[in-house]
Amino acid sequence: MGKVLIIGAGGVSNVTVKKMALNAGVFTEIMVATRTRSKADKIAAGISNMKIRTAQVDADNTGELVALMKDFKPDIVVNLALPYQDLSIMDACLACGTSYLDTANYEPLDEAKYQYAWQWAYKDRFEEAGLTAILGCGFDPGVTGVYTAYAARRYFDEIQYLDIVDCNAGDHHKAFATNFNPEINIREITQRGKYYEDGEWKETDPLSVHRALNYPGIGPRESYLMYHEELESLVKNYPTLRRARFWMTFGQEYLTHLRVIQNIGMDRIDPVMYNGAEIVPIQFLKAVLPDPGSLGENYTGQTSIGCRIRGLKDGEETTCYIYNNCSHEAAYKETGAQAVSYTTGVPAMIGAKLFLQNIWKKPGVWNVEDFDPDPFMKELDEQGLPRHEQLNADLEL
Repeated sequence: MGKVLIIGAGGVSNVTVKKMALNAGVFTEIMVATRTRSKADKIAAGISNMKIRTAQVDADNTGELVALMKDFKPDIVVNLALPYQDLSIMDACLACGTSYLDTANYEPLDEAKYQYAWQWAYKDRFEEAGLTAILGCGFDPGVTGVYTAYAARRYFDEIQYLDIVDCNAGDHHKAFATNFNPEINIREITQRGKYYEDGEWKETDPLSVHRALNYPGIGPRESYLMYHEELESLVKNYPTLRRARFWMTFGQEYLTHLRVIQNIGMDRIDPVMYNGAEIVPIQFLKAVLPDPGSLGENYTGQTSIGCRIRGLKDGEETTCYIYNNCSHEAAYKETGAQAVSYTTGVPAMIGAKLFLQNIWKKPGVWNVEDFDPDPFMKELDEQGLPRHEQLNADLEL
């Protein structure tokens, strides 16, 4: 039914390709391209029911991307590379007449700041070209936006309060490791917190606001307020929101290591001189930390990610908590990846599948909540990330 070019060959790409291969009736041709082709070859070698093509490409180089796309002629490009490369890939898609999907919004290499403005600026060009761009189609962002759209349609006349809660209660048995790209992970966590309330954005010191929240099947976990990109699009698309926040859990050992990394300057994103050459400390740190893709084998426990929503229905206050729990062990057994990669890779596959089926297809640049949530929710239930719903329960927030 469709040809897909996947850029990137990390843990998320591994999951996405394996789930696409399980839906081979829709994904008829798949190519994985990345800077180090051997990583793509390793993913391809794990697929037995169809041939996966691989290629070498520098995702920072629009010319290389254009040449690859013109040769392979994909119907959609699934960007699972670094957020720094979103715009170069979108430029190549425009040059080749190819639609686009990613899981994280653009972030400049020299500034730890992410916002959708850079990608929303492509809206007119994608619309004029008749191409679809689907932004943030992982779990958070991604599924959390779909959950919000689904709940807003089904349970509310007006949503007023939204808290996205993300708990990883797993144990990878490492002294310190990040569950996705260390460079991106540390940049994200060390930024100032930010949330929306009463029509304005309010900032907090990094990880300074926290409280214990109960997660189903897990129990209480200390949860820290931080900024996350889906808040920007959800506040825009649901103007009745009075407050929107994002919370994530961190263990004390993780936070202790993080403080040491900051105190000794290893989180710096600016270059320093070492032995006559420039290095970026956080990129060097990434090179010596465990590869997130290697964590799955010994990972135990589960994740729990969802949306706690309060608003009005027929003039009465209503609450909804919609969430998914994902087992690290089960994710590894199915795909050879831990649950954080799994919960991002499966939604990326679903978004591309719905595009190829002409269900999530309209010219322009869109966030996931701009599309019909119902077919996505159905796919989540069938593809390994079933939802759970609690109505009119205590949201704790």
